[in-house]
Amino acid sequence: MLFENNNKILVIGEKETFIIKVLIGKLKDAGITAIFAPTDVNDINKEWGDSGLITYYLEAGEHIPGDIATFLKDKLSDNNKQLAIIGDATDTKMVVDNFPPHVIYKVFARPLDYSVFISDVSLYFNMVAEGEMKKSILIVDDDPNYMGLVREWIKDTYKVSMANSGLRAIKWLGSNKVDLILLDYEMPVTDGPQVLEMLRSDEETKSIPVIFLTGKDDKESVMSVLALKPEGYILKTSGKNEIINTISKFFVNR
Repeated sequence: MLFENNNKILVIGEKETFIIKVLIGKLKDAGITAIFAPTDVNDINKEWGDSGLITYYLEAGEHIPGDIATFLKDKLSDNNKQLAIIGDATDTKMVVDNFPPHVIYKVFARPLDYSVFISDVSLYFNMVAEGEMKKSILIVDDDPNYMGLVREWIKDTYKVSMANSGLRAIKWLGSNKVDLILLDYEMPVTDGPQVLEMLRSDEETKSIPVIFLTGKDDKESVMSVLALKPEGYILKTSGKNEIINTISKFFVNR
């Protein structure tokens, strides 16, 4: 997936409030071109062309109107652009839950920390310029059929690597970096918990997020998984959309 390399932000909101004017001013002070468009399809479309990142500012209790949401979903996907969302947790969750995972860059809480926002926007444009927008995921599972299936489901959105054993994963991580590991909980020889313990005992790998893959959904098994404090778990019975959404929400909320 290639993203257009334009260091310009289009900020969308119901109206150009004082807060939005301050945001645009701070972006410009940081050398980032920013322009405002109200929640009108024609106005948004007019400023869309050379904007590299779309930002939607939600006031408290505000939702993206249906026609605007439909327009944004289609336009973001068609033009390979991404959306940053600013708002309260309840309001932004509705957007995350209803938009395709691959079009959402990040969610920012109100009141907005301008320095964090500008830093993350700069990072976004740097990644676009370097062709590094895709997050990297390592799948570790001794079942090649399941591992291959998950890879097919997520490869268009993420850079995916695979290892069919815990020891192979550890060896691979010795010379490669990754943003997330999907780790099978039950494997022969070296199981998921042992792999996680090895990862956390090594300075180079201890901070890599891990989401367990597990085939058991009984309470005792789930509690055993969560006791190891991974970033989450995915049931192997989950379908494509559920797996994609779980991974997407993990990255959005980091």
